[in-house]
Amino acid sequence: MPISQYSTDFNKLAVALPTYIRQPILRQLTERMQIELLAATAASMSHQADDMAQSAHILNTLYETPIADASILVAITHELRPKLLLTRRAVHMNSHAGEVSCAGGRYEISDGNNVVTALREACEETALPPNKVQIIGQLPIQTSKSGMSVRPIVALIEPDLVLVPELGEISRIFWADFEQLITQPTVEYTVQYRLQDHLPEPTATLLTPSWQVDGETVWGLTGRVIASLLETGFDRQLDWYYRMQDSGLDLEH
Repeated sequence: MPISQYSTDFNKLAVALPTYIRQPILRQLTERMQIELLAATAASMSHQADDMAQSAHILNTLYETPIADASILVAITHELRPKLLLTRRAVHMNSHAGEVSCAGGRYEISDGNNVVTALREACEETALPPNKVQIIGQLPIQTSKSGMSVRPIVALIEPDLVLVPELGEISRIFWADFEQLITQPTVEYTVQYRLQDHLPEPTATLLTPSWQVDGETVWGLTGRVIASLLETGFDRQLDWYYRMQDSGLDLEH
């Protein structure tokens, strides 16, 4: 599938190849994600393929992945002490208001694939230039509480970029220490969850894991995406539950 003509910036995408990554944690993550990507699609690639052929093969595999309702960019700085890009959504948003998220949003027909959706939305929300991004791969689809399918696209970005929040959607940009996040314990978080309006008690108190990052609580879909990233790259197993406080019953993820 050819990349869309949404912007000429999206016509020259770069892929991060493990051979050129010296930071051991990032190299391990990249190797595992790309092996899993090609294995999941029954694709194969010769070990003798040159860099350009490898990059094209990985991008084509991503382009051929079924389109999700939305895509997000899981962006990690390419440096000795990597950081994970996070944002806090504006409080006036109709969905996930005030919650921590990765930059991203809904698919548009002109995007053509999930990669461009993630990059376009990240550019719109944080002014992240697509030419400062190197694609690693993708994580499994997550489903938002509104029922949307969300595809996480994982990438490396240059460190020390000047990012600017689009205040119509994003109130804050901040960073998580990625190496610390790999082993950082989760903290149980209490959240009020709206149930069906016709029930006697339309809301319930839920308990769920979270991370505390720079004064923010990372939970929900963003937490599940990070948990998926850590499982893929580093074999960290996390039980990501949504448990009703009074009954102890678990809700479906």
